[in-house]
Amino acid sequence: MFIDQATIYVRAGRGGNGAVSFRREKYVPKGGPDGGNGGDGGSVIIRADRQLTTLMDFRYKRHYKADSAEHGKGANKTGKNGEDIILKVPTGTLVKDAETDEVLADLIDHNDEIVVAKGGKGGRGNAEFATSTNQAPRRAEEGKAGEERAIQLELKLLADVGLVGFPNAGKSTLISRISAAKPKIADYPFTTLVPNLGIVRYGEYKSFVVADMPGLIKGAHLGKGLGFQFLRHIERTRIIVFLIECTVEDPKAQYKTLLSELESFNKSMLKKPQIVAITKMDLANEAMRGKIRKLSVKKGIHIVPISAVSGEGLKRLIDVIWMKLHK
Repeated sequence: MFIDQATIYVRAGRGGNGAVSFRREKYVPKGGPDGGNGGDGGSVIIRADRQLTTLMDFRYKRHYKADSAEHGKGANKTGKNGEDIILKVPTGTLVKDAETDEVLADLIDHNDEIVVAKGGKGGRGNAEFATSTNQAPRRAEEGKAGEERAIQLELKLLADVGLVGFPNAGKSTLISRISAAKPKIADYPFTTLVPNLGIVRYGEYKSFVVADMPGLIKGAHLGKGLGFQFLRHIERTRIIVFLIECTVEDPKAQYKTLLSELESFNKSMLKKPQIVAITKMDLANEAMRGKIRKLSVKKGIHIVPISAVSGEGLKRLIDVIWMKLHK
C-alpha cells in the first residue's frame, strides 16, 4: 500500500528538576551547596531515509513522545538527558506544521533531518545560585516542559520524468515496457491508484527514473478524481511527458486541458521541459497518422508517436527524454 500523507503528534521530553543539596562531609560542619542541574529532555527528530518509500508506519501510530530527563542530584551530579526519538521518513518528504501550514523542512536528501519538538531545558540546582552574600541557597529550578505540536508529512516522489495523461492514456503500459516496473494494467479508468516508479536504462551505465501517476481529469486541481494525490508528485519531476491517445478527436485541445490543470495547481510546473507522446499508434489508421504528422502544440515541444504494444517510437521517446534531461 502506498501512503503519501500523514498527520502525527509529537511531544519532546521534559527537562529534569535541579536539586537542593548540601555537602555532608566528616569534619566539615558547614558544607556548601552541591545540588546538581537537571538533564535536558529528549527531542523529536524527523530524518530522511532513502530506504523507505511510503509513510505507512505513521498511519498506524500517530503519537510520539521523547524521554524526559532525570533530576539533578547531590554532589553536583547532573541528571541524565532524555533520549531523543528519531522518526524516519522517505526522502522527498515535506514537513509542515499541521496548524499553521508552515513548511518546516523539505527533506530531499538521505539523512536530511529537522528537530520538530525540542526537549525542555533542565532546571538549575542550588549550587548555581550560590553568591558571596547567599552561600547556602535553598532554591532550585524546575525543568521546562518539552515542545509539542501536530506535524503534517507529505511525500512527493523524486523522479526525473513524470507521465501525465487522462485515465487509460497508456501510462502504465508504457512504463512497463521501458522499465522493470510492473504496474496494474486494465482497460478501465483509474487502474493506477498509486504512483509507480520505474528505472529506465540508457546505454550501458546511464539511467533515469520515470513516475507513472494516476490519471488526470478535468478539475483535478480542485481535488476531483485523484486530484491532489496525483498533482503533488509532479512538482518534483524534472520533465513532464504528456500522454495523449491517437484516437481522440482533438489532441491539441486535450493537451491544453492537461496544461491548464497543472497551471491551476502550481504555475511553476509549466516551466518544466515538456514532451508530448501520442500513444496507441498500433490503433491508428492512415488518416489518423496524417493528422498526427501535422500536429503542433507549442514551439520547441517534441511530439513523439508511440505504441507500447508494438514498440513503435519507444527508442525515440527515450532518446528525446535523455536529451531533455541533459540539455
